[in-house]
Amino acid sequence: MMPDALRSWPVVFHGSRFDVRSGMHPGSNRPKDIVVHPGAVVILPLLDEQTVVLIRNQRIAAGGELWELPAGTLEPGEAPQVCAGRELIEETGYQAAAIEPLAKFYSSPGICTELMWIYLARGLQHVGQDLDEGERITPHPTPWKTTMQMMRTGQIQDGKTIATLLYYHAFHQRLTTNH
Repeated sequence: MMPDALRSWPVVFHGSRFDVRSGMHPGSNRPKDIVVHPGAVVILPLLDEQTVVLIRNQRIAAGGELWELPAGTLEPGEAPQVCAGRELIEETGYQAAAIEPLAKFYSSPGICTELMWIYLARGLQHVGQDLDEGERITPHPTPWKTTMQMMRTGQIQDGKTIATLLYYHAFHQRLTTNH
């Protein structure tokens, strides 16, 4: 969703997934470029309370593979929860019996309108990956303790993945495991 203040700014770049608009920063004479993004989802797929499905994803911008949670950009008119179910199957090969919203956040609000919705996926059944052309993604069911150690040691460097795992650990997992 694009804020009304940006609607009058001209598009200086039109891409396949986002546009860039350029205008004057409110209250100053400094020009500002903003990436206008349709939004995205990140999914925390749990095989059980101790196992998360991570993916190894080839990322050109990062110069190699990253450990991540499955995620994806909303298609035009697509609801975030529908996108979460679609991306989960595409990237991991698992279909969820239940997908529930956890939170949402702006990925980089200083330069981008991208709002990311976090979803928890449970009751997973393997149905096979359905990757988009050019995607190189490998799913890896990983013990929760190993996943947390991977964050601690810097193996997981993807911001949306770190934010989602820490959010779940702080506000959901601890509530269910510390009784």
